Amino acid sequence: MSIGKSVVAALALSGIASPTMPTASNQKTGVATNPVMVGADPHVTMVADRAWLYPTHHPGGVPRFYAFSSTDLRKWTDHGPVLSFADVKWIKDDGQDVHYAWAPAMIERNGRYYFYFSVGPQGRTPARIGVAVGNSPSGPFRDSGRPLLTGGNGFEAIDPMVFRDPRSGRHYFYAGGSAGATLRVFEMNDDMVSFRREIKVATPPKFTEGPFVHFRNGVYYLSYSHGGWRDRSYSAHYATSSTPVGPWRYRGAILTSDFRHKGPGHHSIFQGPGTDEWYIAYHRWNDALGNGPYRGSRQVAIEPLVHERGDALRPIVMTNEAPTFRHLDAARR
Repeated sequence: MSIGKSVVAALALSGIASPTMPTASNQKTGVATNPVMVGADPHVTMVADRAWLYPTHHPGGVPRFYAFSSTDLRKWTDHGPVLSFADVKWIKDDGQDVHYAWAPAMIERNGRYYFYFSVGPQGRTPARIGVAVGNSPSGPFRDSGRPLLTGGNGFEAIDPMVFRDPRSGRHYFYAGGSAGATLRVFEMNDDMVSFRREIKVATPPKFTEGPFVHFRNGVYYLSYSHGGWRDRSYSAHYATSSTPVGPWRYRGAILTSDFRHKGPGHHSIFQGPGTDEWYIAYHRWNDALGNGPYRGSRQVAIEPLVHERGDALRPIVMTNEAPTFRHLDAARR
């Protein structure tokens, strides 16, 4: 989510979004754009032929989460708040007055939708991760009643991600970063709101936060963010393995700052419907100059992701071109 969870940093982060959510189809001009919206930490997952996007997004500074969906990656429907901290009763159990809603993730299992979310900051008390359950990807999600994971002892409980292993059918939970820059992995119970066991893993090189796992052609890809969230060092890297829990072979960076776009990272990776087309959703500082620290709002962008021959990922070239599913783009021509 961010590096260095001081209260000052948390306050800056909580203001990432304005009350109005611009989308890829600009409301004033009708012209599709990239970035697609204001926000950070975008988790995108496909449900049938619709992409569902869950960002860190706080209109008016209220700690709650939103869902957006699209069938073409250009026009996004705002489904409104799907979970509010006001409905999560355990959040204030740590005795702190201020809490922040960070870095959500969502996965479906057996017709139920499981929404994982970060509660920061980590300071005098540890950060925590919760899980809420709904009957639709648009929510509303009902909290499970207790934290799923609590930080401490060199680990910050933020940035959850759950991956279903297509080989075994098991679900694995990945989380951690920033304070301690430590990755932890768990196997989920069938209820998806508790752990069966923790699996000890080695934290890969250049890991800061934001783990994400996807699988293609027998290869497991672990990608994650590195560096300081408010400067040009923030970037996305990846490692590969023959299992969902490593050992991981570090492969390099896939997103790094360029002249116009700074600090790209905290991404998710998703596959287009019915195709072998892949995409990466990430946040960046648009039109930022210098090395940072940057101020203002980060924005969510989406680019194609190319798997090279073998198991390499092609480094991403950041663009201002409106994203779309490539099979739809070909049909337009």
